[in-house]
Amino acid sequence: MASTVNKVKAAGFVIFRRINGEIQYLLLQTSYGIHHWTPPKGHLDPGESSLEAAVRETEEEAGLKKSDFKVTDFEKTLEYEAHGKPKSVTYWLAELTNPNAAVKLSHEHRAYDWFPLEKACEVSKFEDSQQLLRACHAFLTAQSGCASR
Repeated sequence: MASTVNKVKAAGFVIFRRINGEIQYLLLQTSYGIHHWTPPKGHLDPGESSLEAAVRETEEEAGLKKSDFKVTDFEKTLEYEAHGKPKSVTYWLAELTNPNAAVKLSHEHRAYDWFPLEKACEVSKFEDSQQLLRACHAFLTAQSGCASR
């Protein structure tokens, strides 16, 4: 197992909105590789905290500013291997609070969409991403006392 020193660290937000009572999650489709769908995230810059990186990456990749969303108390870190290196990605759950905020993709992505939970899990394809989305959804429905998906 590689040491923690060599671990790639990244951070991002699982951004959600509520439309007519339905929770929808923002996913971005990469413009490289297998064109997978993922929440906005990216590597930490030197001296940057995970939360600072999440805010910066969300603005760079999706055009959403910190003033466009509200961060919840939900935080989850995924640990996995990517390109032969251990990777740690910390996500926070955040609600889009500016209904007029427009998603503006960077060159790293070719599409975006807002998906209800099951469709988000279907397009994300990676099991850890699906577990992340389900954990976010469980957190939100537990808070609202709502059991619907």
